[in-house]
Amino acid sequence: MEPKVEIIETHIVPPNKETPKHKLWLSNLDKFAPRDHAPTIYIYKPNSDNPDSNFFSVETLKNSLSKALVIFYPFAGRLVLNKDGRPEEVDCNAEGALLSVAQAHCTLDSFGDFRPSSTVRELLVPSVNEPDRSPILMLFQVTFFKCGGVCLGCTMQHNVMDGVGALHFINSWSEIARCVAEENVVKPFLDRSALKARTPPSVVCEHEDYTSDLYCKRPSLGGLEKCETAILKITKEQLSALKVGTKGLSTFKAVSVHLWRTVCKVRGLSKGEDVRLYMAADARDRLEPPLPKGYSGNAILSFSTSLPVEDLLSNSFRAGVAKIEESMLRLNDEYIRSLVDFLEVNKDNKDMVLGSRAMGPGDFLCISWLALPIYDADFGWGKPCFMCRASMRFASQSYVMRSPGNTGGVHIAFCFEPENMARFKEIFYKDLVVEESLDS
Repeated sequence: MEPKVEIIETHIVPPNKETPKHKLWLSNLDKFAPRDHAPTIYIYKPNSDNPDSNFFSVETLKNSLSKALVIFYPFAGRLVLNKDGRPEEVDCNAEGALLSVAQAHCTLDSFGDFRPSSTVRELLVPSVNEPDRSPILMLFQVTFFKCGGVCLGCTMQHNVMDGVGALHFINSWSEIARCVAEENVVKPFLDRSALKARTPPSVVCEHEDYTSDLYCKRPSLGGLEKCETAILKITKEQLSALKVGTKGLSTFKAVSVHLWRTVCKVRGLSKGEDVRLYMAADARDRLEPPLPKGYSGNAILSFSTSLPVEDLLSNSFRAGVAKIEESMLRLNDEYIRSLVDFLEVNKDNKDMVLGSRAMGPGDFLCISWLALPIYDADFGWGKPCFMCRASMRFASQSYVMRSPGNTGGVHIAFCFEPENMARFKEIFYKDLVVEESLDS
């Protein structure tokens, strides 16, 4: 039986003080970001030893949200599209964010493991399908479960903020809810001019990840109707085994290459076939000078690397890691400025949207959330015991994040075609030990 969730009340929460009224210009990295709201969930369990009758007080959440929207006032505005339907600017009109309150007719345990799914997205995160909701930048839903647990569902407009900016807001909101003085909250840096295109644009680098042969409106391999999701867990001990015999191998490189290799094994690709690994990197500290602390706009770059299947599989981790490192080296100030200019040159290309890509049979998307403070949203009743995306966009993608509780392991939100999921898990866990040292 599918769980049932009932919406009890819905509020539009405006800033609790007068805020500046103006239009906020969006950079090319904002305008070309995925044209949707990014849905995430936070799961909280009450303290069974010391229960709080005021656990997740709706009034506390509303009051602190209204205060947070003073500091982050553009997020209380509305997205404005141009005549072609591309995001153009934010109308900082203080109309507010949406906050719904819901009751689940089940416990947290009976709901399931909260892996990304259409059920989680539809029941625990506010819908943005209604026309009057689509311009709203932030929508939240607090769902109370029979066991006393709570889910905070968030969906935030990707054209206005990336994951770093969204977490900055959520964690600042939680600080205010805990009565941290507003002057001690890290302020957002709202000016996007540091990512303004040059006049005239100067495209001096190759940007193969943004060219027409790799881009399309929808991925070609497996839409949502062909997806199965899972939460793959790697313990601290398994992670150590994966890195055995290596020096300085980052968790992301180890896990992403392991995932990539497993995809190729499961799909039985021919040795000479080229396969591509898509990734994302934060431009904030790669620019010269770096973007100011608290930069609130999109600053995430898509990039990729490719290898013949034979090289990826026969050389263990060596070839895959080397290709990732090689591709990361080019993500410097010159490359980022050239990319912004490239997007300026292509601003009339309606099909180009960052995050949409033509996926081949061996291609894979791996996004790292390892450095993000995803468990810091303590609203006064403790940190979340789980945080994840509420849904995935297409098969062949993953999000790598720290395990809850700082156990030293990782959780991977993973999406794959249903007919291959069982075999993927089997090979993924069987191959967790690296057989060849990078230093041999």
